[in-house]
Amino acid sequence: MKDLESDGIRVLQLDLTDGDSIEACVKSIIEREGRIDILVNNAGYGSYAAIEDVSISEARSQFEVNLFGLARLTQAVLPSMRAKRFGRIVNISSTAGKIYTPFGGWYHATKFALEGFSDCLRLEVEPFGINVVVVEPGGIKTEWGTIAAEHLRKISGNGAYARAANRAADSMLRTYQGDRLSPPSLVAEAIREAVAARKPRTRYPVGFGAKPMLILRRCLSDRMFDRLVRRAMA
Repeated sequence: MKDLESDGIRVLQLDLTDGDSIEACVKSIIEREGRIDILVNNAGYGSYAAIEDVSISEARSQFEVNLFGLARLTQAVLPSMRAKRFGRIVNISSTAGKIYTPFGGWYHATKFALEGFSDCLRLEVEPFGINVVVVEPGGIKTEWGTIAAEHLRKISGNGAYARAANRAADSMLRTYQGDRLSPPSLVAEAIREAVAARKPRTRYPVGFGAKPMLILRRCLSDRMFDRLVRRAMA
């Protein structure tokens, strides 16, 4: 990210799995700038594999990055925001926080948790002039899907779940290597809109398939949605 410095952006190192790193980063910003107005929680990854095949240590790592690290960073910036009685916290969730797919159990669990976490946080901090916004990307053209598919094949590509896991990995690769997905700039634009709005919406679904998929999930029964997901990943 060093190339961003040419645009006047100060780049700091931060490890979301290290509480000391989080505290040092936030302290450095406040000492230099005097306040933190906006926090965009964007870090995350998808550990795809059959639930039975994923070690609990890997499941904990998934939660550590996608939820607990995010929570620690949020806790660290809130005192400054409360003192100034202004703040915007934008949590990058996913449509995966509302829908589900086979072999994404641990990833979906973190995003479902982030949705609930964000709703509770919004109610708690709104009286201090702080808005909490959830951005829910659908299919975005990044390396995320390729990495998740490769992990799925590595962990569950042999054994009891091999046939379905390899089909799912093939489907993910076709999707992420194709040209149907939306560019990351759409997510950036949603973040910009949420930060700039006088009264931002609580949620911004954005990107390929996001709004239709969320509507289908609300309208279909569990069994009907199960069939839809199985067909899509076949």
